[in-house]
Amino acid sequence: MSKTVFFDIDGTLWDERMNIPDSTIEAIAALKANGHRAFLCTGRARASVNSDKLLNMGFDGMIAACGNYIEMDDKVIYEKDLSCDMVEKIIRVLSECRMPVVLEGSTDYWIDDEGFEDDPYVDYLFESLGEHAHIIRGYEGDIRVNKFSADIIDGTDYERVKKEFSDDFLILEHEENVVEFVPRGTSKATGIKWLCSHLDIPVEETFAMGDSVNDIEMLQSVGCGIAMGNATPPVKEIADYVTTDIMKDGLKNALIHYGLI
Repeated sequence: MSKTVFFDIDGTLWDERMNIPDSTIEAIAALKANGHRAFLCTGRARASVNSDKLLNMGFDGMIAACGNYIEMDDKVIYEKDLSCDMVEKIIRVLSECRMPVVLEGSTDYWIDDEGFEDDPYVDYLFESLGEHAHIIRGYEGDIRVNKFSADIIDGTDYERVKKEFSDDFLILEHEENVVEFVPRGTSKATGIKWLCSHLDIPVEETFAMGDSVNDIEMLQSVGCGIAMGNATPPVKEIADYVTTDIMKDGLKNALIHYGLI
């Protein structure tokens, strides 16, 4: 029987330098050859999922922005944007609280031009997105985004930020003082649920693989949640199975373990 497998990107499909193991490429190809579906399921907004080496691996589609954007067969089938009022509040409050922000959309990103001097990820965004990366300060025009993230730096009033946004967003604290803000009621798990309903397949028949805090609900929601060997301890604790590290054939070994390849 055909199965559907959802894959996180960072730390699962590729490492911190965006290197995809040969075994991972081979495993996805074998999974597809065996008649199973494969979807990307990422916290990244769609605009930053633009690597040809990733997109050419044969995925059937993707869930992006923690469930707030879904596409299949190169067509957008679901998207939820933040309201204009909320975007204005985010820009104003985070500026007042000295917390540099990245507004993440399906086609473009909007980024603070101050506060990210020591963040190589922001340098990567400007380089990879090109004309689709904009500086927030002085920008005129519509800003359509699904979610946002920000850095805690010297002088950040993080307590006020949490107070201002905790009712509307799930606030996820990552390593290196990076904070992710996901609209409440949405997650990778809700994206999977929506897509499974759209495809008329039982969620209990699905698999998911991930490594980070924003993967926990996803791994708990599917039929079988798999943690990478390099996953954070909380992810490993809730997983049904823990495979080997990403660079030690972790993805391939997990698919073999469950007889998918």
